[in-house]
Amino acid sequence: MNTDLPPLLLQFAATVVLSFVLGLELHGYRRAQGEGIGFGTTRTLTLIGATGFVLWLLDGSVPRSLYLAGLVALAVWLAVDLARRQSRPAGSQADSRAALLPTLIAMLAYALGPLVLTQPEWLVAAVMIVAILMLAERPVIRRFSDAVPVSEGVTLAKFLILAGLVLPLLPDIPIPGLVDITYAKVWMAVVVISGISYLGYLAHTYFFPRAGTLLTGALGGVYSSTAATVVLARQARTDAGVAAQAPAAVVLATAMMYVRLWLVIVALGHWPVAVRLALPFGLLLAGTLAMAYWLWRRAPHAAPAANPRLDTHNPLDLPVAFLFAMLFVAFAAITLFVTQHFGERGLHMLSFMVGFTDIDPFVLSLLAGHFQLGETAIVNAILIATSSNNLLKAAYAVGLSRQRAMWPAAAWLVLTLALTAGWTLIQT
Repeated sequence: MNTDLPPLLLQFAATVVLSFVLGLELHGYRRAQGEGIGFGTTRTLTLIGATGFVLWLLDGSVPRSLYLAGLVALAVWLAVDLARRQSRPAGSQADSRAALLPTLIAMLAYALGPLVLTQPEWLVAAVMIVAILMLAERPVIRRFSDAVPVSEGVTLAKFLILAGLVLPLLPDIPIPGLVDITYAKVWMAVVVISGISYLGYLAHTYFFPRAGTLLTGALGGVYSSTAATVVLARQARTDAGVAAQAPAAVVLATAMMYVRLWLVIVALGHWPVAVRLALPFGLLLAGTLAMAYWLWRRAPHAAPAANPRLDTHNPLDLPVAFLFAMLFVAFAAITLFVTQHFGERGLHMLSFMVGFTDIDPFVLSLLAGHFQLGETAIVNAILIATSSNNLLKAAYAVGLSRQRAMWPAAAWLVLTLALTAGWTLIQT
């Protein structure tokens, strides 16, 4: 005997169950807000979902008049109910504070049938997850929306311009004089770097606004380990509490640099180089984390007078993005010239000097262009650039803080240069 259930029955059952879950969540939301039951009970939403499923099946051809007629009837019913709620006194049990929410949930329940019948399961699940989160996490969302200023909406619009407007419009053709560097590659690097840096910016600004010294170092490393080192060193000079934890935080920021750079390389699809970098980066990361832990354990645990604050520019500012793109192209041109005239030895010298500037555009231009170099030469150049950047951070840490406690952290950053030099000599 065939025990397999008909697919149509399973789809109908899924629609009913999902509509029922929406009703439960809406009822729980109203109960948590102290509202009356009102329109949109669990039974009502379940029947609306089943009705949408049936009407979509009965009207199996465009323009689906039956389904659209049902949608119009539901919209009229919801509009009448919404008008009735809005006309009630503000202090009544059926307060109209969230009158529009049941309306939207009812429309979503009506659309569940067509979604289940025509769309992949992941899309149905995604729609349900969003709806349930919007109902269940109202306090969290409210606190987050209250904390985020209006300017962050503009910032999001900038990211949409960077990723959704500019990137698709750029041609995937080489830039004149740089055969392997295309306009699309340059802007993809801008989008990836800006996106990762923006996550660190958001985490520090909104999710951990009162982050301690150590967490500031970690979050700052996601944004810019050099900027984090400068901020921590300056505040350590005047704040004894920050000074106690600043050495560990500076080293922790450098540890995050390795993680961030490796993730960027992976995100841009440079898998062979990422695999080759996994071992040296992993060893440097492990050693740096161990050093940060040692510095943290030996430091006096005094409460800082003020939380360190990274006064950094928003990484999604359009001028910053254009500057990164120009640096990307400039480093690509310089690298091409150096490799053509001085070979790998010249590239190593260039990598060392670049470490005293911004290493991200150099590393990404190197990966995108290849410049007739083997993977070993590219990996060594990246390691040299990161180690010389550590030398710069060591100088900042000691010079700006003027604290003897910063010397062990600076010594470790200098030691990474020696360790990297040894690794590159072995690999050459």
